[in-house]
Amino acid sequence: MDPHCSGQDVPRCDLCETAIVQSYCDFCHVNLCKPCIGEHILDEYDKHKIVLFQKRRSTLIYPKCGTHQHKICELQCKDCNIFVCSTCTASKQHKGHNFVEVTELYRTQKEVIEKDTKELENNISPTYEEIALDLEKQLANLDGGYEKLTTTISKQGEQWYREMDIIINKMKSEIGEIKVKHRDILKKHLDEIKQIQYLIKQTFLALKKIEKSTDISPTIEYSSKIREFRKLPPRVHVSHPTFISKPKDHEKLYSLFGQITPLSTATEENIWLQNQPNTSVKALLDEPKLVAKIQIERENILGVSCLNGDKIWTSGLTNNIKCFNTKGVLLKTIKITSRNCPIDIAVDSDRNLLYLCGTTRTVNKVKNGQTDVLLTLQDWVPTKLCVTSTGDLLITMCKDDDYQSKVVRFSGSTEKQTIQFDKEGKPLYSANSKIKVITENRNHDICVADCGAGAVVVVNQDGKPKWRYTGHSSVTEIKPFEPCGITTDSQSHILTADCDNHCIHILDQNGQFLLYINNCDLKYPFGLYVDNDDNLFVCENVKSIVKTIKYLK
Repeated sequence: MDPHCSGQDVPRCDLCETAIVQSYCDFCHVNLCKPCIGEHILDEYDKHKIVLFQKRRSTLIYPKCGTHQHKICELQCKDCNIFVCSTCTASKQHKGHNFVEVTELYRTQKEVIEKDTKELENNISPTYEEIALDLEKQLANLDGGYEKLTTTISKQGEQWYREMDIIINKMKSEIGEIKVKHRDILKKHLDEIKQIQYLIKQTFLALKKIEKSTDISPTIEYSSKIREFRKLPPRVHVSHPTFISKPKDHEKLYSLFGQITPLSTATEENIWLQNQPNTSVKALLDEPKLVAKIQIERENILGVSCLNGDKIWTSGLTNNIKCFNTKGVLLKTIKITSRNCPIDIAVDSDRNLLYLCGTTRTVNKVKNGQTDVLLTLQDWVPTKLCVTSTGDLLITMCKDDDYQSKVVRFSGSTEKQTIQFDKEGKPLYSANSKIKVITENRNHDICVADCGAGAVVVVNQDGKPKWRYTGHSSVTEIKPFEPCGITTDSQSHILTADCDNHCIHILDQNGQFLLYINNCDLKYPFGLYVDNDDNLFVCENVKSIVKTIKYLK
């Protein structure tokens, strides 16, 4: 650091190095006191610019020419990408080259620097700060999260202890009942033996009496009972019951007790969204909560859609598409003129309703009460649709003969992409007309709930397979996993409806099972939708109810 400009001393003149500075040469960039000004401009150089010290550095500092001494570079050679002076421009080296004034480049770069400074200060730096704070928060909550996990396991253990006590007491009670029966059997046989013993004793006394008697009649009338007494009763052996313990299968016992999901670590490319708020990290609730429910006329509702929670669109096995508010008040009914009901609905970014009609094979748009056909399909039968973050349409289709299924991306009426086979040429989706519900995740993955395959099939935005999810053993023990609804949220979670098992599976973006929603009195969940505020809307097909569930903190 220059001691003459140090914050611990007043600025000094660069020439005499003692006097306090009052002026500044804004061309030579020299501190000057009043007496030294004359000495500084003695060379009569016309470029000197003496200003007050407080107004210093208002003049641009041009780079000096490396070839021509005492010359400054006011131009840049665009062909050679170097600074040049006016003399250099006339040299053979730069003959025919293009030049640009350095002041123009300077102003352009200053604008870039100013813009970058604002971007760093207002957007990028706060974003990194938020990411760092989130990581610090995760670290701070780490012990609490794991303590909660161990507490849950301990509670499960306590429940098992209580269940074991119940089982042991029940077995002891059974042993007590068996003991009573054992005693009754032995006592009954003992009574029978004692009765015979009594008869033997009486017979023995009678024989003794006859032996001593000289009376003829009793002797002649005597009938021997020895043969009867020689016929001994069966000897009774009643065995004690035994306890047969099951072999200690540690692995089976461990799996019955519960399961700890593996640590899931995923890195995802951060995509900078200009002028959009950052999405905060939200954790899953241990117990999802039922917030509200809307009872709809018995229409066997299949689909639900909304952009945010103020208007909810529903469709079912009728020609009516209905719009409700969050309190269940019917706001609007749209009657479809085709003879079949709409097979799927969606809402675009402009809050216009889209619906898919199977009989006409059309995608239709309702705007300001007017219905227009956006798209007419040929040969293939559409089954489900969704609107992507870029405004494209993704539609699942099947062939009339049910031997093929595919996903097609449309931009307007133009087909942009077809997703049907993996890299080995094998079909990605089941070859049947069963439900194949589609949605796009926040990382642009394309997720299909393939009911016919009993799987959630996920490919990236280029159509390359990433993973398949075929259910979780803790959920699908009773009935097979047949997903019939799918949606995603702000955390890139994938939620899929398991209708026959009356629950909703929640997966992370890598296909790892996280949690399932089986409370909230769910019965035959079908269509799913998560709005911009992460409210989950669930269609219960049989009851014709739309439930709103909170599952994120």
